Amino acid sequence: MATRQNSTNGKPKSPRIQVVLPELICEQLTILANNEYRTVAIAIKNGSTPYYFNAFEIDGSAVTPLWSGGSAPSAGNASSTDFYTFSIVKTGSATFEVYGTFTKYA
Repeated sequence: MATRQNSTNGKPKSPRIQVVLPELICEQLTILANNEYRTVAIAIKNGSTPYYFNAFEIDGSAVTPLWSGGSAPSAGNASSTDFYTFSIVKTGSATFEVYGTFTKYA
């Protein structure tokens, strides 16, 4: 499932945002078997003020993603769409690993 955010959706956003996944995806993550994966895509359409993703939480617990290339994004890209893809694996009861990628589309 993909979710899209822009500067007119919902509450005002700071340059750092915490993405809240739809309830259906959260429910699907909690019923995964150990070592089973799901992939979630998130597109953030930026205007002149760029935003970026900086927090990931599953079932009320913070999870630090491992990022492709070794570094988490530290800023968004103005006047472009930033696309995040997260592969999530359940490693135990309420325990997950998250692997993230970040791509700019202009």
